[in-house]
Order: sequence, then C-alpha cells, then structure tokens
Amino acid sequence: MIVLGIDPGTALTGYGFIDLSTRGTLTAIDYGVVETPANMSMEIRLLKLYEGIKEKILLHKPQRGAVEKLFFHRNVTTAISVGQARGVIMLCLAEAGVEVAEFTPMEVKQAVVGYGNAEKKQVQIMVKALLNLETIPKPDDAADALAIAICCANSNLYLNLMKSK
Repeated sequence: MIVLGIDPGTALTGYGFIDLSTRGTLTAIDYGVVETPANMSMEIRLLKLYEGIKEKILLHKPQRGAVEKLFFHRNVTTAISVGQARGVIMLCLAEAGVEVAEFTPMEVKQAVVGYGNAEKKQVQIMVKALLNLETIPKPDDAADALAIAICCANSNLYLNLMKSK
C-alpha cells in the first residue's frame, strides 16, 4: 500500500510517499517539498500548492493519505494560512479518492520515536532508520512528511490487526 504524508504550509509543504509492504516493511518512494514564493498572492500560492500535490498524487497513486493536524499558533496569520493550505491538500486527496487520516505532531512523534515529546532531530534520525535511507531527508518539511506517512502506516497496521481478531 502506498501512503502519502503531508506537512502543510504555504511557503513549504512537505510530502512523503512510502510503500507499506504486506510484510509490514516501509520503503521511501518519493519525498520533497512544494515551494511557493512569498511575493505571490495567496490565491496563486494555493493554486501552485494544489497543482504540485495533485501532480504527485497522480504520479504515485496513494491508497492512504495523512495530514498533520493544525495546532494552535501564537501567530494567527500563520495559523490561517496553514489552515488554507490544509484545505487545498484535503481537496486534492478527496478529489483523488484517497482515504485521509489526520495526526497531531505528538501522535506522529509517538509513532516514529516512541515518545510524544521527542525532539525534531530524534524524529529525523528515526525516519532515516525506519526507511533505511542513507541520509536524513532534507528539507525538514520533507522529513516531517515522511514521519507523518510512517505514523499513518503504523496506524493502518494496528487497525488491520484489530480487525483480524
């Protein structure tokens, strides 16, 4: 099963595609960021984000997708723009018929590191190890997206185990 993890943002949106084999092994397929320049109007940035994510979804055809849940920001403007990016991403996934899960940063850290208050560097090291990568994925948004995909894959494995009992 191909799982897509997305770390939403308007300047940088991280994406990470992983393959969850029937044996439960995880393999990275593709990861990176969709970047939009700050000098673009918001509607054009959201359009570029939509086009970039849609292109990747059409290329890799994921069966599941996961998006990081929006958590409270001190900066309301940032929270609103991230919320808009999340909306565009959710639209892309729904349009492609991809089942969507949402996870908090703490849930992602718990699934990847085993500790919900893990540091960003710990998560990156575990993403590298779990996906058997030579280096830590860059930029950070791409590593975060892969962590979200791993969380979704682990959640899916757990749900399947519970169904089989």
